[in-house]
Amino acid sequence: MSAIRVGLADDQPLFRAGIRMILDSQDDIEVVWEASDGAEAIHSAGERPVDLILMDVEMPGVDGVEATTRILASAPPADGRQTRVVVLTTFELNDKTFKAIQAGASGFLLKNADPEFLLASIRTVHSGSAVIAPSVMTGLVERFARKTTRIDTDALAELTTRERDIFSLIVGGLSNNEIALERHVSDATVKSHVSRILGKLELRDRVQLVIYAYENGLVTPEE
Repeated sequence: MSAIRVGLADDQPLFRAGIRMILDSQDDIEVVWEASDGAEAIHSAGERPVDLILMDVEMPGVDGVEATTRILASAPPADGRQTRVVVLTTFELNDKTFKAIQAGASGFLLKNADPEFLLASIRTVHSGSAVIAPSVMTGLVERFARKTTRIDTDALAELTTRERDIFSLIVGGLSNNEIALERHVSDATVKSHVSRILGKLELRDRVQLVIYAYENGLVTPEE
């Protein structure tokens, strides 16, 4: 199996060096390029496509939000490589990080994350899933906490009654395991429901599902 090709964008040389040392210690991860700002990251991503980019949100000039938006909106490279972005920040949740998630970032990690969690996150995102730091997911759900879910809305017309129920539980912040316990079904059954929900709504992952619910008026922001 080929190594996971990674790009690293951060304006702090020491931080980049530390992350690179961690990634270079892994046989299945290869750091292809480094960038000190968003403009350089955009150029590097176009010249040398990678599987995943670790993107700092706060950078001078072109920041991580704009870089993420432009990279993910660009045409796929000739080799068909699908680039995913994992956002890095020192803040648990702010407007820029939320906008990066809206732009299509597949993960959101704090810079003080444990190295093992970082490595596991890279592999998870590369496999097609999303990763959000636990404290961040809590903040995301709290920020757009569910007060009422209008299950009969046209936005959910394609979902079955059971899928709408699972949808509400996901938006409420429950994990697959918690949903399984709540509804007395297996984890595999929940995973199957989640996969069908994402497919019908044309969403990539659970993070996009929460954003979708907010944007379609299915959740009400906390007062």
